[in-house]
Amino acid sequence: MNLNHASACPKEDLDHIMAHTHDLWEQLRGESVFITGGTGFFGRWLLESFAEANRKYALGARIVALSRDPEAFQRKAPHLASDRAFHFVRGDIVNVNRVTILKELGSLCPDRFAYIIHGASETSLASNSENPVKVLQASLNGTRQILDFAIDSGALGFLLLSSGAVYGELPKNVTHVSETYIGGPDVSAPLSAYGEGKRVAELLCSHYGRTNKLSCKIARCFAFVGPYLALDAHYAIGNFIRDALEGRAICLSSNGSAVRSYMYAADLAIWLWTILLQKSAVGTYNVGSDQEISILEVAEHVALNGSTHRLPVVARTTETGIPVHRYVPDTSRARRDLGLSVRIPLDAAIQRTVKFHQNPDNSRE
Repeated sequence: MNLNHASACPKEDLDHIMAHTHDLWEQLRGESVFITGGTGFFGRWLLESFAEANRKYALGARIVALSRDPEAFQRKAPHLASDRAFHFVRGDIVNVNRVTILKELGSLCPDRFAYIIHGASETSLASNSENPVKVLQASLNGTRQILDFAIDSGALGFLLLSSGAVYGELPKNVTHVSETYIGGPDVSAPLSAYGEGKRVAELLCSHYGRTNKLSCKIARCFAFVGPYLALDAHYAIGNFIRDALEGRAICLSSNGSAVRSYMYAADLAIWLWTILLQKSAVGTYNVGSDQEISILEVAEHVALNGSTHRLPVVARTTETGIPVHRYVPDTSRARRDLGLSVRIPLDAAIQRTVKFHQNPDNSRE
């Protein structure tokens, strides 16, 4: 099975997003948004939902998305590439500025970008393991470059897509980590570059927010599932869904005791647009589900919901006595201050993701 996706977002998901963001979109009327990381998992959901809102509410808004390979993304999402509201420009976050964007867009370059969404980062295990210095440099120099670009563009708001990785390993007594937790990654750990890079990016946003009066908001994102999530990367739930789609046993690379939580991508889009556009949103918010579940239980849920018959679940190891790694957010701040919630439960999220991949229109040769 070829698991590359080329189609638009499912209508039921777009309807769900519009139903819970309809009061926000007016702020984008006639405005332009600049986004980095727009061709990745998060970015794709932001682009799809923006396109729907722009059409539904006749906003006349535009998005300029920075990409290292615009042609590759345009082949994956031709419906977005052909939409006049989108412009995909070639470039890298470490050297982008208003001059380079003007050169790319010419007369199509807007007078200002009202909002900037910075989501580009190096998430692959290989890069974080083999070249952590490059990962840190990209986060430092890239975020600084995008913040300078925001200032030069007269941006009204800036959203950094950060990560729960900034908290590092959690103490045993912390079941749900809140935004006030001041721990951090173990700098001696082999894969700490990603989390430290996000911490540096957050530090820069805090500094620019104070010294340049730029409204910087931070979304600390946890674990997610949905269409466009890579099924062949280091995301456990994506690997499990791939196994289910291929009708084979769901295999774990551990004993499955690690604890996670998963938010469906349509809910993710609602949270991100709300944090960016809702005027009462300030500072940092955890983004994700607070419904904890072990990796073994995740595999069992995929086995039940991912195929026409229950698939076997195989744990590769049976270690005992090892610490349980937890990665679950406390989302009470977003719920209390912004009225956000998780509306699509895990089983439905898995079913929707599987249904998307089972549609032959969503695979390309």
